[in-house]
Amino acid sequence: MSGLLALLDDVAAIAKVAAASVDDVIGQATKAGSKAAGAVIDDAAVSPKYVQGFAPARELPIVWKIARGSFFNKLVILLPIALLLSAFASWAIPPLLMLGGAYLCFEGAEKIMHAFQHNDAHSKTSGDPAHLEERKVKGAIKTDFILSAEIMTITLAAISVPNIWMQAAVLAIVGVAITVAVYGAVALIVKADDLGLLMAKKGRLGVTRSLGRGIVKWMPTFLFVLTWVGTAAMLWVGGQIIVHGLGQLGWHLPEEIVHGWAVSVGHNVSEAYVGTVEWFVTAACDGVLGFFLGMLIIPLVNSVIAPLYRAVRPA
Repeated sequence: MSGLLALLDDVAAIAKVAAASVDDVIGQATKAGSKAAGAVIDDAAVSPKYVQGFAPARELPIVWKIARGSFFNKLVILLPIALLLSAFASWAIPPLLMLGGAYLCFEGAEKIMHAFQHNDAHSKTSGDPAHLEERKVKGAIKTDFILSAEIMTITLAAISVPNIWMQAAVLAIVGVAITVAVYGAVALIVKADDLGLLMAKKGRLGVTRSLGRGIVKWMPTFLFVLTWVGTAAMLWVGGQIIVHGLGQLGWHLPEEIVHGWAVSVGHNVSEAYVGTVEWFVTAACDGVLGFFLGMLIIPLVNSVIAPLYRAVRPA
């Protein structure tokens, strides 16, 4: 009998430790996830533009394909890489993130350049719809990989537990929660016009039908604005990664200049708005830097990297 009681005591003690560990993981995940909120907003703004131009019946399947690729990016590729780099090669994280930031700057600047050149070749959705869908999904997953890398890196930096298994658990929880939140929001955004049409046709109340008509009327404008917000977010995040990465590598001048400008502008507003104004000035500086860096990268990609890639790619 005494042996059974001792066993039950041991089980109870193990259960308490496990419960404490679960609470610790959830607490760490909540804290770390809040630190990555900025990148989450960027991800949600960037993603809807990849669904534009397709038949309504294909919108949710496309969002699901991108979300599935995002899960794979975060949990299968980035999570183990983040843990390995953190344990054995933390020095390599800033340069790798800067490469990803440079790609975001390139993609954002290229989209702006094509928009002002009125290059119809990049806006048409003619041709094989399945091929176009596949290309769009691949492009979305590629962009998601860069944003996911930033999210996972920010999350890892905010984790204070030394145990690698708890770090992995926190990264997995944050990765899943953020992906569900981002692509759930994207699904709601891209199907809002269908919901509005349903409300306009079958709403029982006049206010419901009016609201539905308003959603249908203004949704194209909202999606257009969101597309440009997504492009701006690419440039902002890309520039921010570059500036922060240079600081981590020892060159603090760009960070100091941006910070100095933000503080200088913040001094001219009411104290209640100083933090908001400084944030907007910093984001604007990072975005402008990202745009000019992207414009410099475009000829390098088109004249050097792309021809080399085509030369070595299997036929």
